Amino acid sequence: MTQAIDHPLKPIWSLLAAVALVGVLWWHAAVLAPFVISLVLAYALHPAVDKLVAWRWPRSLAVSACLLLLALVVATLLVLLVPIVSQLAPALRDQLPDLLSAIWGKLTPWLSQWGVKLPTTVDALKGELVKLLQSHAAQWGGTVWTSLLIGGSSIMTLLGLAVLLPMLAFYWLLDWQPLTGHFRSLLPARWRPLAHDVMAECDDLLGQYLRGQALVMLILAVYYSVGLSLFGFNLALPIGVFTGLAICIPYLGYGVGLVLAILAGLLQFGVATPQATSPLLAVAVVYGFGQVIESFFLTPRLVGERIGLHPLGVILALMLFGKWMGFWGVVIALPMAAFLTLLGRRLLQAYQASRFFQAQ
Repeated sequence: MTQAIDHPLKPIWSLLAAVALVGVLWWHAAVLAPFVISLVLAYALHPAVDKLVAWRWPRSLAVSACLLLLALVVATLLVLLVPIVSQLAPALRDQLPDLLSAIWGKLTPWLSQWGVKLPTTVDALKGELVKLLQSHAAQWGGTVWTSLLIGGSSIMTLLGLAVLLPMLAFYWLLDWQPLTGHFRSLLPARWRPLAHDVMAECDDLLGQYLRGQALVMLILAVYYSVGLSLFGFNLALPIGVFTGLAICIPYLGYGVGLVLAILAGLLQFGVATPQATSPLLAVAVVYGFGQVIESFFLTPRLVGERIGLHPLGVILALMLFGKWMGFWGVVIALPMAAFLTLLGRRLLQAYQASRFFQAQ
């Protein structure tokens, strides 16, 4: 009985096939993005669906209930913006000229110290703006029109994804067991125990991450609401709750909440009074201390740093997934980074245990 001998070029062909596959996936990233995002969403929801099915719920009803609950959470986050926008928009419209004039009056002397010459009065500034508009009106008009077209297309794409993602996630979840069983059947028999262990570890990792993240969001929503209310902000509750819940979108959620708080403080307290710095100082204290609490206490203790990523890795993951999948890529960046980190750790262990690594 002869023993099969591996061809020396076999690893090279396998590597080339893997590179080709990655290239094809990269080329069709825009088409595949909704399927990948909906698959991640289904993966996060399938434990809850399985638990409802174990309680004798029909699977279609369990899937619908979980997706509906997720939609209610997202809708709550959006509804929180209604009182914020409805109160800030009229105040911004009424106070914007005075606000800009006050800011301009404070910036002009400071910039003059650095040799930057700017109009010292609002009337002079208006004259400069008129000249600028007359000389660049056609160019800027074309740019604005192009931006509106691109922005409109982006909005339509976002609305389309808002409809497509739940539908795709519904079908993923409805046939989750057959689909995962079919995937396992495609693996070689010797790989199936390892694949089962990896997926079980991923399930545990994702579960702990989601539970910890939900607790962090709840604590921060209470903190920001109370912190802003102590400084007398009228919109403390909606802005605080929005900031806490939006923390699930790394950096972007915190940034939007910070901008809304600054804008609300300036419009409520003004910038032309001797206490002009008080709203900015209040926001700096509340949001600065909140960032410290989240980064050094809540996330390490409640999420437990289970992802195992260095902060530089977190930023890299956010930038890469944001580039590949846009806004939704930023949303799923950390769970996907956790999954890829786990796979990378397993591959590293296998590589270090291989004869190639241990050969003298």
